[in-house]
Parts: sequence; C-alpha cells; structure tokens
Amino acid sequence: MRSRFPLLWLALYRRRRMLLALVLGMVVFETLIVVISDTITPGQLFAGGGRNPPGAFKAFSGSTGAVSIASYPGLLGAGLVHPFWIAMQLTAIGSLAAAAVAADVESGTVELLMVRPVSRNRLLAERTAALALVVVLLNAAATLTVAAGVALSPQLHRAVPLSGVFAAGLLGCGFALSLTGPALAVSAAGRSRAMVVGAVIGLGAVGFAVNFVALAWSKAAPLRYLNPFHYYAPGDALARGSVAWGSLGVLAAVGVAGIGAAFALLARRDLAP
Repeated sequence: MRSRFPLLWLALYRRRRMLLALVLGMVVFETLIVVISDTITPGQLFAGGGRNPPGAFKAFSGSTGAVSIASYPGLLGAGLVHPFWIAMQLTAIGSLAAAAVAADVESGTVELLMVRPVSRNRLLAERTAALALVVVLLNAAATLTVAAGVALSPQLHRAVPLSGVFAAGLLGCGFALSLTGPALAVSAAGRSRAMVVGAVIGLGAVGFAVNFVALAWSKAAPLRYLNPFHYYAPGDALARGSVAWGSLGVLAAVGVAGIGAAFALLARRDLAP
C-alpha cells in the first residue's frame, strides 16, 4: 500500500506527531464536554434566574434556531462547534492543504517531484486523500467520544439519541470538506503556505462570526446562508436524531467544487517558484 501511494503516506508520516496531538486533544476535549453535560444540567449553566439564554447563543450550540444551548443537545452541540473544535479542524486542514502544492512551490521542491516523474494530478490526488483521511479521523474521534458518553449516561441518552451523535459526526465531515476544497484550490494557485493558512482561518473564523451576527441581528439574517456554519448544525442533528441531507449536500458540493477547481488550477499554472 505504501509503495503504491508514497505521497499520501509521506504527507501523513511527516505530520504524525501533530496528528496524534490533534486526535488526543479532540478526545480529551469532547470527554470534558460530556462530563460537564452529565454532571451539571445545561439549565443551571446558561439559564440563571430562570431566564433563557439570548437567541445568539444558538450559534454556540450549533443550531439554526431550534435548539437552545440550555439543553443537552445544545450543550453537546457546543462541544462540536466550540472554537477549540474549530481550531483543531483548521489546524489539520491548513497544514495539509498548504503542503499539497503551495509549500513545495514556495520551497522550490515541486520541480524535483515533477522530475520523477509524478503527474500533477497524482500529486494533488494523493495529498488530497491524506487530508481527507485526517479530517475523517478527527471527526471520528470526536463522534465516538460523544457517542460513548451518551451511551454510558442514562440522562444524556434520554435526551440525545445515538443516531443524532453519528448524524452530527457526518455533518462534521461535510463541514471539513467544505473548507478542504477551497483550501486546496488556494494551495493549487498560491505560492506560499501563508496564503493557504490565511484562507482557511478566514473561512473558519469569519464564517463563525458571520453566523453569530446573523442569528443575533435580524437585519443580517440573510448572511447566514453564505457561511458553512449555517449548514453545519450539530445541535439540530443531536436533537432530531437524523441528518439534514440538504445541508450536508451544500457542504459537500462546496468541497467537491473546490477540489475540482484545485485540479483545474494546478493543471494550468506555472510551478516555478
């Protein structure tokens, strides 16, 4: 297997320590969220004095409006859309997407790769596959940790079906794909790691901020359709117990379009540094 896909395995091997740290960090963080949810009721955390949290807090529960963070699905959903969760996803996507093309162009090593010979399509395909494996692994780590916590806690299991946990995990993969595609497109066209990392951070951080504003301010509500966090709603999936296939389709379409653009851009660009 390694001899057939050397670029894929090399991309994973070079970042093995970072990937191990990200997976362990994801497991520890989601375990903490589950323990908090099982120990302290969401109403005690977010609804002091009997008041409900502001509507904008739905952004922190990963909901489009139906699920309050002062609920078990909302609190567990918060663990799947928390800035720490987002940062780990962006770290993995930014690192491997930058290494797909832009890093080799910046360092001048891409010309050595092309001499072997390795086709441009193969270069991008194997490194895209490595990135896909990593984001699936990260989301699987988060999903299985939450699923174990829900299965072991009767009160969580009463409020959150296991099917909802796996639906949220599938949406997480869709969310990662929606960022992976554009990141690879920037890498295929760019000449430095900084361009790719900046694009990934911009999509993630700005997208979350826009979603928060759209939920908090009615005049900005139409903006929610322009960012991935409107479609990535783990809180809703946890509450319903099913996948929002329309939202998953939008996330997947953006990702696939970005990957297609990456192949087209790489085929036409000059690889000289």
